[in-house]
Amino acid sequence: MRKGLLETVITGANTRTSHAQVVNELGKSIIAGEFPVGTTLPGDQELAARFKVSRTVLREAMKTLAAKGLIVPRARIGTRVTPSSQWNLFDSDVLTWYFTVGVSEEFLVHLSEVRLAFEPHAATLAARHASEADISQMMRLAVAMGNPEHTPETLAVADLKFHLSVLEASRNPFLRSVGSLIEAALVGVFKLTSPAADRGKIDDVASSHIRIVEEIRRRDEEGARRAMEHVIRVGRERVVQSFKTQEKTEVS
Repeated sequence: MRKGLLETVITGANTRTSHAQVVNELGKSIIAGEFPVGTTLPGDQELAARFKVSRTVLREAMKTLAAKGLIVPRARIGTRVTPSSQWNLFDSDVLTWYFTVGVSEEFLVHLSEVRLAFEPHAATLAARHASEADISQMMRLAVAMGNPEHTPETLAVADLKFHLSVLEASRNPFLRSVGSLIEAALVGVFKLTSPAADRGKIDDVASSHIRIVEEIRRRDEEGARRAMEHVIRVGRERVVQSFKTQEKTEVS
């Protein structure tokens, strides 16, 4: 089973087949700009030698990268790197490569904007459709976020489980499919800053997530929407403040 983005970032684990290794290395190289947009990739023979794989494995890897929007083959021209606007940012591999290479404040703010477009509505739908079992599960996950023994890693995992449970409770299959974007946003927060080191902040995080469940339990759709918006905006502010702190440190 493929590791999720959050688990990959936390553990650094990277067990891959030859095909996946080629896809991973080329994907990272493209996103890092080693192969700039519009350039033609080296030929099959050179790449096969570089990665020590057969041409069959290489061709399959190229098909995978093309499906993710990073490259496009051109007859008699070669395989070209496509503009970044064509890259599939809903793809968990592409998101993983962005985080491996290093993401900007703008990238993480864009992620939070997408979350604001999806998750508050998911909370609204959860208030409408969630079963009592769903609500009990969400409450358990929200309360668990207040565990004083949390490390940044375990808190990030707990946070992800909660938000995915809200998507599940929305009963909308399209919303459930955007889980990789939420995971990426939480990875960004995890890598930059975590409330786990501050007892008061952990309590605040747990309380704000419990409030979402309370609004869902009351079947207050507008209240659930506002509560979810609040959580996402607070997370975004932590990211922005972290970048500002980094900039001041670099200047000094």
